[in-house]
Amino acid sequence: MTDKVTKTEKEWREDLSADEYAVLREQGTERAFTGRYWDTKTAGTYSCAGCGEPLFRSETKYDSGSGWPSFYEPMSDDGVAETRDVTHGMVRTEVHCAKCDSHLGHVFPDGPEPTGLRYCINSLSLKLDED
Repeated sequence: MTDKVTKTEKEWREDLSADEYAVLREQGTERAFTGRYWDTKTAGTYSCAGCGEPLFRSETKYDSGSGWPSFYEPMSDDGVAETRDVTHGMVRTEVHCAKCDSHLGHVFPDGPEPTGLRYCINSLSLKLDED
């Protein structure tokens, strides 16, 4: 990973759509089955919508039935960071971009092999760079 991205809230608001800002900077969640990538099968690299950092490869994307893009592993160990999330009366693990701290979604221990993990990511947090 390269240097951390730091922007003012004004810069984030100028660079992101209102919906992207709500998810990436305010830890929002898009509704299930509404995001542009939840059922995409296109080959490519999914990068952070906030800073462009490559995060997931299409080969690790699978249909979890959750309504959000799901991946069983990130591209690298240092691209996605984790934080304990105790909001909404639940205990979950939030995932965010390690480069710009943008909220991506959550990771759960109910994914397929080889990792057993399900990175449940908001489409608004991602940009697909097609192969």
